Amino acid sequence: MKVKKKIHFEISERKILLRIIDVFFVLISLYILGEVFNFSYFHFNFSNFYWTIVLALYLNFFGTIFELYNLQVASNQYQMVKSIILTTSSTVLFYLLTPIFTPTLPENRIQIIYFYLAVLVALLIWRFLYLKLFAANRFIKRVLFVCDSKSLNRMADDLIKVNPHYQVIGFVASHLEHENKSSYYKIPFEEFEEFIYQNRLTEIVIAFKKKDEISVGLYEKLLNLLEEGVIIREYDQVYEASTNRLPVAYLSKDFYKYFPFSRSNQNKFYLTFTRVFDVIFSLIGISIGLLILPLILIFNLIWNRGSLFYTQERVGKNNKPFTIYKLRTMVKDAEKDGAVFATTNDTRITPLGKFLRKSRLDEVPQFINVLKGEMSIIGPRPERPIFVNQIAEKLPFYQTRHVIKPGLTGWAQVNHSYTDTIDDALIKLQYDLFYIKHRSIFLDINILIKTIGTVLFYKGQ
Repeated sequence: MKVKKKIHFEISERKILLRIIDVFFVLISLYILGEVFNFSYFHFNFSNFYWTIVLALYLNFFGTIFELYNLQVASNQYQMVKSIILTTSSTVLFYLLTPIFTPTLPENRIQIIYFYLAVLVALLIWRFLYLKLFAANRFIKRVLFVCDSKSLNRMADDLIKVNPHYQVIGFVASHLEHENKSSYYKIPFEEFEEFIYQNRLTEIVIAFKKKDEISVGLYEKLLNLLEEGVIIREYDQVYEASTNRLPVAYLSKDFYKYFPFSRSNQNKFYLTFTRVFDVIFSLIGISIGLLILPLILIFNLIWNRGSLFYTQERVGKNNKPFTIYKLRTMVKDAEKDGAVFATTNDTRITPLGKFLRKSRLDEVPQFINVLKGEMSIIGPRPERPIFVNQIAEKLPFYQTRHVIKPGLTGWAQVNHSYTDTIDDALIKLQYDLFYIKHRSIFLDINILIKTIGTVLFYKGQ
């Protein structure tokens, strides 16, 4: 007896769907425009098919920068419209400015407006359809947990919080329990299989830390269900796919024995590539910094009133301390009462400091650290020794961040704001461990694009 599955798109599948159908709707819109109206700027032809490829690349690139493929943005009507306008404007502008790879500018300039409106309207129509159809509750994933009742509430709530499309129908105890300490429905062991078929569950989530917590009988039932086509995944996998973070709170104490570090951490080609990229990018960054330095010096005299540069000790790779270089953004003697975390609306930050932080210009001197090999362009942000010790006492695996070089930007930086509490530090640690586990050229490119978006949106902290 097979389980009849409901339609459900995974997060990665939805993002791919958004990218493909964005391009499809735009091309259909341009085709209709060319057929119905006297529009000749963009027309389909095998001899100039590369025009279509360039348009698709621009659309996906700027869509990524302006968070058009962020599922939270895609599900919010206001943010979605804002992102579509920015993406359309940038795509059309760059498309018009690259005539070597795109059509030459039309003599009738009104066609540029037609082109812009065709892209804009196509994206708006498709994305509103996505809101009504693919973000609807009827695509909710109905899941069954296999775990002990004590930890179920927290695990299920954490999963639903980050992915509201999950609906926990009930759970089966991973071993014999005499009472239910969970608010979810406990399914008797003998009714396990029948319950799955009757309720048309989408997936079973295995959520226990020790491999010996599952009984032999339950293991055999799960094996039978797997052979019949039921999707069975571990909680760690589901959480990672939903958040792009590692579920640190649920990792066992022997985490270090089996933690699957990315192969890129030992791949000589990848390490050489990143080092060459670090050096080239740093030289470009320092050159740009020197060009704008006179202007910043003038502003510093007016709004900062003191030294422009400052140094601070940070913890680097293999737990080795190093001196980091930055532009000063706080008032003098900002830590006269002791070291404290910087907060989002920190009163110690000067007027110029706010601009430097928002634009990320305060971090330009760190290109020197990158050239010296103490940092990389991408990696976990280096923390001060005093904070490392404080956080490591409360959070397991925090020192794992130091197995690779710290970075100017990173997966945690583009996904989360300043760390001013232990809870924030835990979230950032989850992102950092995810990066260490999945580190690759493609993830690095993703981080760089998100960093560009952060600068353009003026979202630095």
